[in-house]
Amino acid sequence: MSSNYADGLSPYENKGILGLPESFDSDDTVSKKCDELANYIKNSKHVVFHTGAGISTSAGIPDFRGPKGVWTLEKKGEVPKLNTSFDKATPTKTHMALRALVEAGYVQYIVSQNIDGLHLRSGLNRRYISELHGNIFIEQCHTCGRQFVRSTSVESVGQKSLGIRCRLTASDVGRACRSGSLHDNVLDWEHDLPPKDLDMAIMHSTMADLNITLGTTLQIVPSGNLPLKNRKGGGKLVICNLQPTKHDSKANLVISSYVDAILSKVCKCLGVEISEYTESSDPTTHSSLVEWTIPLNHVNTIKSQFRAHLKETVGCSPKRKKARGAVNAPASSKINN
Repeated sequence: MSSNYADGLSPYENKGILGLPESFDSDDTVSKKCDELANYIKNSKHVVFHTGAGISTSAGIPDFRGPKGVWTLEKKGEVPKLNTSFDKATPTKTHMALRALVEAGYVQYIVSQNIDGLHLRSGLNRRYISELHGNIFIEQCHTCGRQFVRSTSVESVGQKSLGIRCRLTASDVGRACRSGSLHDNVLDWEHDLPPKDLDMAIMHSTMADLNITLGTTLQIVPSGNLPLKNRKGGGKLVICNLQPTKHDSKANLVISSYVDAILSKVCKCLGVEISEYTESSDPTTHSSLVEWTIPLNHVNTIKSQFRAHLKETVGCSPKRKKARGAVNAPASSKINN
């Protein structure tokens, strides 16, 4: 999420409500609400976080619809101040806290609208995240579909060819991908969301007894509606954002504060230590080839859990839907908050 990324997208007028005023809870209120959120997490079995552009602003990457967002300033005829590049940005306190919460067993999954690669660079394992709009540090093969980590961000968006042969060699899986070529995997307005990432996001969001949103106004569909997937099963919704969202009235708890402060307090309540970012844990700094493909065996495991969940909650197994049908959302669903 930066002005450079936004400039690479196709023209599109319907960018949602821009520049809504921010509000802040008092310090005392934030502390009490963070204690409540920590208790929610502690007493939940399946916790899913939904992250938007607001978790990366402290890394120097502007959001889109905030008071100083790319599109908010664009509407005023102004240019946003870009404090850093994608390559120089590093994971925030929130990114590192989420990794720590996953590793401590408190969080089962993360659904992200962000393309900045900071979840990847925090050292988070691929099996715990759906990237609905792509990742600027990933290249993907158009033939075999495998994804690979880059050391630098791509210069294009919109799934354009990078002019590179697939990196899958015979020594990797028994045979090479001989005809494949690589493209960026960052979506433009007209692209469908990636089926595996979306399917995993839907299943986890539905199974969650607690969905928590961070730094997103939830204006985009389908990603903005995913946190509501657990409502029929009695699940809770917590919204953490400085601007109001369209789902605030449905939330069990709304916290208006900086997400770095919220996650720091929550981790302290849970006794989870937040590690500092290190290059050794960042796959983009590794000299060896790192794959970023969602493990198929993990997808199948989650599908089995999802079927069991639906059978338990509604008394029947889910009807099979085509993945493309599930992801064929309006064009406005393809862009980050």
